[in-house]
Amino acid sequence: MHIYTLDSPQALGKAAALHATKRISDAIAGKGFANIILATGASQFEVLSDLTKSESIDWSVVTMFHLDEYIGLPSTHPASFRKYLQERFVSLVPPMRAVHFVQGDATDPAAECQRLGTLIRQHPIDVALIGIGENGHLAFNDPPADFETEEPYIVVNLDEACRKQQLGEGWFPDLAAVPQRAISMSIRQIMKSDCLIVSVPDERKAVAVTNALKGPLTNECPASVLRTHTNCHIFLDTFSASLL
Repeated sequence: MHIYTLDSPQALGKAAALHATKRISDAIAGKGFANIILATGASQFEVLSDLTKSESIDWSVVTMFHLDEYIGLPSTHPASFRKYLQERFVSLVPPMRAVHFVQGDATDPAAECQRLGTLIRQHPIDVALIGIGENGHLAFNDPPADFETEEPYIVVNLDEACRKQQLGEGWFPDLAAVPQRAISMSIRQIMKSDCLIVSVPDERKAVAVTNALKGPLTNECPASVLRTHTNCHIFLDTFSASLL
């Protein structure tokens, strides 16, 4: 595991995006294409903004998978992660080889998990850009996270801390409006990625970062599993690293 501490969220975003650019380009150079995972949320603002400006990636040979999405939320909702990625990434880069969104408003969430699982099994992931939640979650795998399932995508219940984070970041008008369930990429599927680029700015993430990097390896802090990955790069700013 490699840890980098930058002076600001902006510097963090540039460093993480630069690292992602190299890793994606290396995959394309090696096999002619790349498969990536993109996350959403406030932690990814700067990263994705800088990644869209990369001129060295041939996006036409890149397939993108989406990390998670609320169940029951249409893609037009301001908090939809599909809307987020479409506006902040997909629409800003040249047409990609494929984009596989999580359809959170699918009539059968379990069937949607199966659809995505079939697709991602055919596309081993080269680079995953993810974050860590205030409660230590990875994707929407809140504590106690399922460390055992081999299913690539699963239906999960969102705990109150996770839902309060979404409210605090301004995505919803009140806590009652925050969905209680989501479709999430599983822990084991995330960990199958060849390279993990984890961006974690902001002081409100300091406790989660410390627990993930210094605390026990436990599903009560899902992000602690990152310590077992052989090619994990964690980008912090001085605020998120303040308790280390």
